[in-house]
Amino acid sequence: MKHHVCMVSDFFYPNQGGVESHIYHLSQCLINRGHKVIIVTHFYGSRKGIRYLDNGLKVYYLPFPTMYNQCVLPTILATFPLLRNIFIRENITIVHGHSAFSTMAHEAMFHARNMGLKTVFTDHSLFGFADASSILTNKLLKFSLADCSHAICVSHTSKENTVLRAYIKPDLVSVIPNAVDASMFVPDPSKRQQDKITIVIVSRLVYRKGMDLLAGILPVICNKHPDVNFIIGGDGPKRTLLEEIRENNQLQDRVTFLGPLKHSEVRNVLVQGHILINTSLTEAFCIAIVEAACCGLQVVSTRVGGVPEVLPPEMIKLAEPSVKALVSALEDAISDQRNGKVIDPYEAHERIKNMYTWPNVARRTEVVYDMVHNLPDPDMSTRIKRYYQCGPLAGKLFVIAMVLDLFFLFILKIFQPENVSCLVFLSYNDNTYFPVTIEACPDFSAAFRKPTVIRPNSPRKSQPENKRHRGKLKST
Repeated sequence: MKHHVCMVSDFFYPNQGGVESHIYHLSQCLINRGHKVIIVTHFYGSRKGIRYLDNGLKVYYLPFPTMYNQCVLPTILATFPLLRNIFIRENITIVHGHSAFSTMAHEAMFHARNMGLKTVFTDHSLFGFADASSILTNKLLKFSLADCSHAICVSHTSKENTVLRAYIKPDLVSVIPNAVDASMFVPDPSKRQQDKITIVIVSRLVYRKGMDLLAGILPVICNKHPDVNFIIGGDGPKRTLLEEIRENNQLQDRVTFLGPLKHSEVRNVLVQGHILINTSLTEAFCIAIVEAACCGLQVVSTRVGGVPEVLPPEMIKLAEPSVKALVSALEDAISDQRNGKVIDPYEAHERIKNMYTWPNVARRTEVVYDMVHNLPDPDMSTRIKRYYQCGPLAGKLFVIAMVLDLFFLFILKIFQPENVSCLVFLSYNDNTYFPVTIEACPDFSAAFRKPTVIRPNSPRKSQPENKRHRGKLKST
């Protein structure tokens, strides 16, 4: 069965990260399997309107401003008209949201359910239960998944975490791990320093990634092992702390900062190292250790979240998230490197190549889509009951939000009937937006061209009505 899928998230290229990479590669593999896939996100700088990526992947960069951490301002109703028009013109049957942090993903899934579409949600992160940020995010996730058709997690630990946070049945959650494009991470031992052991860190330099632990590890390892150097790729607020540690311990010639890295540059950094260390305090999957193992590096990581599920024991050394435990694990890995007790880089590459592949992820996701497509649509009373059971106060607020959204949908159907026209907003160079009517909601995906935009009051040659092509953009 072929599906029309809309991937929605606040996080997509040109932004770099694991969620962005997951959405892109999954979409490409689904297209190769015959499905229609589009991506909806907010605009990034001058990247606005409609863009086409490899394989005809269509991306909508919508004119919604961001509020915090690349997420749009939560408004519920403000995004509905534009998202509805996209769902209609692209004939979407399944809306697939990504990341619990993404406001746009939650709102798109909410609107899609009120339009009678099926929804799938992929959770890429782990959350706690005690701090204010986690409490707020968990309540939002509970609201979003209360009426979601199915959820996907990237590890079994992540599944347990999502089930507890969102109060949903475990049989409504599937586990589909991340993957890696092995062709992009081919080992090259010739790039390593033969008389030195290089430890690589490729990560965002933030608290959640354990940069405070790394700050304690650097001087200890450098003092004990003169032949060990560090390469740190990435950027973030904790970079200042790490640079202070380097200055205070006079490690300028042994600790190198590369700054922000593009995903295409990660492999060239990894092949310079012998060991990768991951100091994360929480991880649902950690694609970075898979990429490192694919390049033939030995991995040392904290034993948190879904990390123990990712690699076999002979390819990774796990330690508790403390400086003492990580230093001990690193010294064991350094000893193995000196004694040659490590897996051959090309053998490790072949094992990872067959272990995590995007075509396999796409096939498993396709099974979820087929299952969701065959689910019966719940009646209105069932949907209201699901929202009402989300809490004594929150449940009532969620029901009110649902009623308001349905009323807004009723108004939209009056002023923008589905079978007449769709309203899309396309950007100009002067960063202004205005509506353009597209007759009969044509699909431009097969044309692989940018949409034509007609400026108000611009001169145009008049043509007889019978010579105007179907689907041409007309200004209103």
